[in-house]
Amino acid sequence: MNKKRREIDRLTILAGGGKTLFSEVGVRYVIPRYQRAYAWEEKEIEQLIDDICDDNDPKRDYYIGSLIVARRKAGDEVEYEVIDGQQRLTTIYLLLQCLLDESYFSRGEVSVGEALSFDCRSKSNCTLAYIRSDARKSEGKEELLDQSILLAVDIIKKKLAREFGDRVEDQKKFVDRLKHVVLYRIEVPEHTDLNRYFEIMNTRGEQLEQHDILKARLMNYLDDACEREAFARIWEACSDMTGYVQMHFSVEDREKLFVEQWSSLSSGDALRELCRGKRRSEGKSDGLDISKIIDLKSEVDDVVGALKKRDAEARFESIIDFPYFLLHVLRVFCRAERLSMDGAEELGSLLDDKLLLKDFDKVITSCEKRGDKRITDVKRWFARTFIRFLLRSRFLFDKFIIKRENTEDDQEGSWSLKELRVSKKSPRYVNTEFGYYRERGKEQKSLERNRECLMIQSALRVSYTSPKVMHWITELLAWLFDDESELPELSDRAERIAAEAVAEGFFEKALEEMGAYDLQEYKSEDYAFGVRTPHIVFNYLDYLLWKSDKEAYKDFVFEFRNSVEHWYPQHPSDGTIDVWDGRDVFGNLCIISRSVNSKFSNLSPESKMKSYKKMVQKGSLKLRIMGDIIEGGSSEKWRQSACAKHEKKMIRLLCRALKKAVEEE
Repeated sequence: MNKKRREIDRLTILAGGGKTLFSEVGVRYVIPRYQRAYAWEEKEIEQLIDDICDDNDPKRDYYIGSLIVARRKAGDEVEYEVIDGQQRLTTIYLLLQCLLDESYFSRGEVSVGEALSFDCRSKSNCTLAYIRSDARKSEGKEELLDQSILLAVDIIKKKLAREFGDRVEDQKKFVDRLKHVVLYRIEVPEHTDLNRYFEIMNTRGEQLEQHDILKARLMNYLDDACEREAFARIWEACSDMTGYVQMHFSVEDREKLFVEQWSSLSSGDALRELCRGKRRSEGKSDGLDISKIIDLKSEVDDVVGALKKRDAEARFESIIDFPYFLLHVLRVFCRAERLSMDGAEELGSLLDDKLLLKDFDKVITSCEKRGDKRITDVKRWFARTFIRFLLRSRFLFDKFIIKRENTEDDQEGSWSLKELRVSKKSPRYVNTEFGYYRERGKEQKSLERNRECLMIQSALRVSYTSPKVMHWITELLAWLFDDESELPELSDRAERIAAEAVAEGFFEKALEEMGAYDLQEYKSEDYAFGVRTPHIVFNYLDYLLWKSDKEAYKDFVFEFRNSVEHWYPQHPSDGTIDVWDGRDVFGNLCIISRSVNSKFSNLSPESKMKSYKKMVQKGSLKLRIMGDIIEGGSSEKWRQSACAKHEKKMIRLLCRALKKAVEEE
């Protein structure tokens, strides 16, 4: 009994009852040499913090995974060799250290100490000691420090500043939430070959995912074996996000489901089309257990048929994974079916892949409450209807939602908005057609509309980096699903989504006071959000600037510029320029990458332009304009008058666009 309790331990991040992750006396965690170095980047780090913050019930335990460890003695201490979970463990350690640094609690209240170390990685251990120090001096130590860990600390602190700032009450709520964040520490048996265990776990280990369980449930709602097989083929094709959905069907299935050179879906019912010509089972067949259903893959003996192998290879990278795609489709389903959640629990405001099964259960329960069919009939109807929605949504997603071009190296590929067509069994990717569109007497060609749609979608993509908040995808898919005939207006719809986000997150106060986008009572302090300014404001502004002069800004592309910074610095380098109390105004802010931010540091605007002019000229359009202004003036002039003039011009541009969006709605 004691042995069992020792092998599996429930731990909380902060003391809230029971054992605490880094506060056990005489317990240390060691990252062994066979593990890779710390490698989490912004996406993973922010996702972990978002997961902790997003749970609606702050007092409910929230499970964030497990640690697989091996116990080893080190004198009077117990060391746990971390076999799996080291990235998460290290991030939590850094998070707690950052919370200490930012005074979320005192060092006497919480101490992480030296509870984490790395085997044979002196640079990593030196860095941990460095971030624990009260008096950090980096001069002359750069070569001794692990830059990936330092970057993680910077990401965490920026994230905390954006989420909580100096709001003590919000900080306290986050600390209290950590007392209910749980992970399990699982010990492997004694005398386990750890290197071999690690190898097997990382190369062969398979875990049953929620979408696998969901597939099994929905298939068991169908009582016809042929329909279940067809369901599986559609599901498997849609679940592979590495290429266009047409490429994941057999030749026979493609001929049934797609028409017009694969550029359109057949109008027939997908399940019925795939079952056509095959003997349907009689009566109700026995249900399948989950293992059989998971293994029931589409028997695609020739996925690409006569297509050339190189043409079948995935050329594009999806911006979301399949579980999140399912969540988008579920919401499209609710809208298209005008499904009321009255009497049923509402779907959460966030897209959370951990709640996939729960969200589907909510919708199915709501369908059952309609009361016009027996429950078994409702579930059968839901499975049949949802798979149709899944296929059509995936087809629309591939054709009208941006992707990344795959590259041969590790560099980010270009944004892409293309559709798949085939001629003489040879596939080709062409710019998605939008037809002609007449706007105030000006006729726009398809290529121009395609470019605008690509740009506004990429602006949305880089603004909302977490898949939990990519609601714009749902909005566009629902709009496409409802009426595909208005395709030329897709970019307008995307613009309206961005405009609404800017209005809600940036102009809310002004709208309350003025009731319209009117600059007569413009107050700079209404827009002085500092680093809390939503990223969509900068990216939507850049889109408007690009759209106003496409030729001048033809080299501009949206990138993941995730750091809102001050052009005139918050804390100027000693003896350079005066501190400015008005530095948080919108005119003085820009959005840049973290690498650029590290270069800019606390330099004056003049110094930034002199030292890093090329970086500025490749940056966001607002930043480029600010750089041009400084070249014709000075840091002092910027503070006294130029910043205010620039700000008013930018606000005016946003107001015009938002007013137009409101009028056209």
